[in-house]
Formats: sequence, structure tokens, C-alpha cells
Amino acid sequence: MLSYFSNLLEECMEVFMDKFTVYADTFEACLGNLSRVLKRCIETNLVLNYEKCHFMVTEGIELDHLVSNRGIKVDKAKIDIITSPPKPASVRDVCSFLGHAGFYRWFIRNFSKIALPLSKLLQKDMDFVFDKACARLTSTPILQAPNWYLPFELMCDTSNSVLGAILGQQVGTGKPVHVIAYASQTMDPT
Repeated sequence: MLSYFSNLLEECMEVFMDKFTVYADTFEACLGNLSRVLKRCIETNLVLNYEKCHFMVTEGIELDHLVSNRGIKVDKAKIDIITSPPKPASVRDVCSFLGHAGFYRWFIRNFSKIALPLSKLLQKDMDFVFDKACARLTSTPILQAPNWYLPFELMCDTSNSVLGAILGQQVGTGKPVHVIAYASQTMDPT
């Protein structure tokens, strides 16, 4: 699909696998860009599934994330398993929870540090502690798309057991850093 829209990618659209988004600064400009993209679909015999088409929306769910002009947030409908989890009855349940929560790790500052007690639950004879990871996930920040014309800031922190990093950008003097992504990793004690 990238080859069909190669000359439009930088200026008015984003493509991800079999999905694309058309955008502009104003409604009228967006209509013009949409017209260009739809003409290209006709020229290349690209068929669109009308059930998957959403026109002129200000936000939408993509890949289990709520995407808008403000940035990217976790889709609250997809995290019920984390905010109100059933009492895990086995190591498999804990593994399932960690896998699901790990999908959202780039939204959660110090995810590995928060998840470390949960990871330790995979060891024998450990009590189950669940609340802190749940609370952090339900109050996630909005991640901002990068502005490629501004400098990036990488802030790192480490302890004996985890490494954490924040990729962000200073958008204005005296304003807080806009977070683009969080990263964290537990470290092997050996």
C-alpha cells in the first residue's frame, strides 16, 4: 500500500499495514487531501471496506489505542482485565496479566519497576500484590507524536534492579516535556 501513496505520505497521510489516515490542519484542507487519496484509490483499483471507513473524526481507536490530535492514549475498553482483574489462581494467570499489561508498557513510566513484584509472583511461595500496577495503568498520560523539527530529550534512570527511560520533547519554554514514549527493563542481578 505504501507504493500507491508514496508521494502523499509526507504531506497528508499515514499508512500502517492495511490502514491509513488522512489529515490536515483545517476541515477544508482535510477534504481536499481526502479527495486526493480517494482519487488515488480509484486510479490503482484499491477497494476500501466501507465498514472500516471513518470520515472526518477527531479521534478513533487504532490497534487498541485511542488516537487523536492530542496524542495516543490507552483504550479504556481494552484494559478492563487490568483495572478489575479476577483473582489469579495460577502462574499462568499471572503470566497472562503481565503479557496483557506489557502491551501498554510504553504508556507507563517505570513499568518494569512496577511490574517487578508481579514478575516475582512467578516464583514459588509469593503473596499476590496487584493494586499499584493497576492504578498506574488507569491513570496513563497521553503520549505525544514527535515533532521532527524539535530536539529530542532522553531522560534515563537506573537502580539495582531496573532501568527506565523517557523520550520527550520540550515544546515551549517553561512548559513540561511532552512524553513521546516510556521504556523500562528489569535487570538480571547476576
